[in-house]
Amino acid sequence: MTAAEQLLEHLISWAILLFEYVGVIVIIVAGVRGVWYYVHRDPLTRLSLAKGLSLGLEFKLGSEILRTVIVREFKEIGLVGAIILLRAALTVLIHWEIKNEEQAAVESSKQ
Repeated sequence: MTAAEQLLEHLISWAILLFEYVGVIVIIVAGVRGVWYYVHRDPLTRLSLAKGLSLGLEFKLGSEILRTVIVREFKEIGLVGAIILLRAALTVLIHWEIKNEEQAAVESSKQ
C-alpha cells in the first residue's frame, strides 16, 4: 500500500467517525427536542422530530457511502450496500412523513 493510499484510508476513516458522531448527536438532540415538544403539547412535534431524524440519518448515510471507498472484500461491499439501502429506505419514509405532516399543518392552519 502506498503512502497516498494510507493517507486516503486514514482521512476517510476519520471522516466516517466524524459523520457517525454528528449523526448520532443530531438524532439525540432531535429526540430530546421531540420529548420537550411532546410534553408541551406542540402540534408540530412529529414534524420537528421527523426532520431531526432525517438529518441525522443523512449524516449516517454519508458515513456509509464513504465506507464503500475503503472496503477490501466483496463480502464487505454487500454488507455496506445493504446498510446503505436500509438507511436510504428509512430516509425516504421519513421524508414522506415530513411531507404529510407539513401538508396536515398547512391544512389545519387554514381552518
